[in-house]
Amino acid sequence: MEPKIKVGVIGAGTMGAGIAQVAAQAGHAVLLFDARPEAAGAAVKNLSATMDKLVAKGKLDRAQADGTLQRISPCAALAAMKDCGLVIEAIVEDLEVKKRVFAELDHCLAADAILASNTSSLAITAIAAACSKPERVIGLHFFNPAPLMPLVEVVPGMMTANGPAAQCSLLMQAWGKVPVTCKDTPGFIVNRVARPYYGESIRIFEEGIAGMAQIDHALKTAGGFRMGPFELMDLIGNDVNFAVTNSVWRAFFHDPRYTPSLTQQRQVESGHLGRKTGRGYYDYGTASTPQPVEVEEQLAMCIVERVLAMLINEAVDALFLRVASAADMDLAMTKGVNYPKGLLAWADERGAAHWLGVLENLQAEYGEDRYRPSPLLRRMARTGGRFR
Repeated sequence: MEPKIKVGVIGAGTMGAGIAQVAAQAGHAVLLFDARPEAAGAAVKNLSATMDKLVAKGKLDRAQADGTLQRISPCAALAAMKDCGLVIEAIVEDLEVKKRVFAELDHCLAADAILASNTSSLAITAIAAACSKPERVIGLHFFNPAPLMPLVEVVPGMMTANGPAAQCSLLMQAWGKVPVTCKDTPGFIVNRVARPYYGESIRIFEEGIAGMAQIDHALKTAGGFRMGPFELMDLIGNDVNFAVTNSVWRAFFHDPRYTPSLTQQRQVESGHLGRKTGRGYYDYGTASTPQPVEVEEQLAMCIVERVLAMLINEAVDALFLRVASAADMDLAMTKGVNYPKGLLAWADERGAAHWLGVLENLQAEYGEDRYRPSPLLRRMARTGGRFR
């Protein structure tokens, strides 16, 4: 792939506009398309205001900001992207809609152009099936906000050739991103491995072991996480988080480990979607941040250990099923969701036997398959092996 190929971005929402900004700041000419009339033009205007703020803060000089804006051009049709060497789709998470877009792109782009999807939950293989050249279709999953978050999950589908994966990893590095390569499985790395952070925390709340603010406080202070699960769900949007949970659960054929929560469903049904609606698990009408509620140290450690055991088990099982390398797994969680350390490295600190014991105790107590330990965790506990 040429270092300064023309890049197309489909979808002028927050994510698409952010990806366009990243590509333009890296020196690429960018075409931005959206099916909604005037949306691409409006996104460029909003980006102009963003550039002004970056200049005011000293993050960019005026020439860099102006150059970035000059390299982004709205376009009115997908056919206008015929000269693009890479097109990144960032539209609604609807498989049939994405397939229609990719089928159209397949006919109007050059044979050596790469088609990428920013999907966070749909199979790249399924999207690629709409194309006559599925070998050039790949996943490039950016994290929001794209200009700030370093991680990009590079996801080859079943039919993706080796070339596009290697080329895209190198290109993401050139854009200042941290690429990790992962298998085309539900949730990829981050949205799969992170599920217990929300699900098990909600379960602890539902059982009355601790309140939401207490759980958040415990995971931030005793666990070292930047944000607690309930305030993080409010930031992401409860509708978005619940949709991803549902998607992963269905994609894994209703595996109990990923079962959605009725508590979160009720939040969505009530319209309490988090910060964007002014109310979610917390009320944002009077304060911008939830007030911490301290929890007794021993209880805090129990909460953290239970959530962490589930997270570690999920990371270990993803490693067992060769979703990604151990290094990429840990990199994804630290760079994609700002975990204080990689889960596999974290597992090694106490040893596999310790975390196996926590899970076996939970499984014995509840009798639920959601707590089943990964075969690899059992193996490492038996041998005393390390993950990193």
